[in-house]
Amino acid sequence: MKHSIQFQPAYSLAVIQLENGERVRAEAGAMVSMSGNIELEAKFNTGGKGLMGMLKRTVLGGESLFLSTLTAKAGPGEVTLAPSMPGDILALELAGETLLAERGAFLAAADGVEMDAKFAGLRGLMGGEGLSYLRFNGQGMLLLAAFGGIFARELASGERYIVDSSHLVAFEERVSYQIRKAASGWISSFTSGEGLVMEFTGPGRLWIQTRNPRANADWLSTFLPKPSAE
Repeated sequence: MKHSIQFQPAYSLAVIQLENGERVRAEAGAMVSMSGNIELEAKFNTGGKGLMGMLKRTVLGGESLFLSTLTAKAGPGEVTLAPSMPGDILALELAGETLLAERGAFLAAADGVEMDAKFAGLRGLMGGEGLSYLRFNGQGMLLLAAFGGIFARELASGERYIVDSSHLVAFEERVSYQIRKAASGWISSFTSGEGLVMEFTGPGRLWIQTRNPRANADWLSTFLPKPSAE
């Protein structure tokens, strides 16, 4: 499966070339355009693991109930995909490694990539980003969506690196992490606007988005009309 990412980083578009009979799974509503011989089919987001698998990905992983399956019929074809928010697309070729990604980051994947949800327990609750991550492993193309540009960071063994959880896109499962205060004291942590952060310890890779969706939503809300008092 050949693919390229165009119009980076603000309005990225994934252009995927499918051979005859080849297919790609995408988040519902991500399709922008496709060749006339592409067959589009909506399927329950079970990931091959039945009802429980579907519930884990939709309830814990924040994904939609359906996935779009796009298959090239009677020859090769083209599919273009885009996320709902402005920003970059992270394109990775998985070769057996396992990645954890933030809720809602999934855009598309090849058939050889398995998607599940991983419960993060109290660490996820403290981080304010929910209780779970999307978990990907297997072989093939994986596309993840980011808000803004993408900053990749490779950590050496034992190297520590701190990320605001709202800026996290994905990280390798082998990277260990913990939730902690941004500063030494609680007052400094929260008055700095950071609060709690994620501290990662290498080895492994991280991918960080340059914009904060939550902060952007708060900023946009200042322009919305306020309800009048009766």
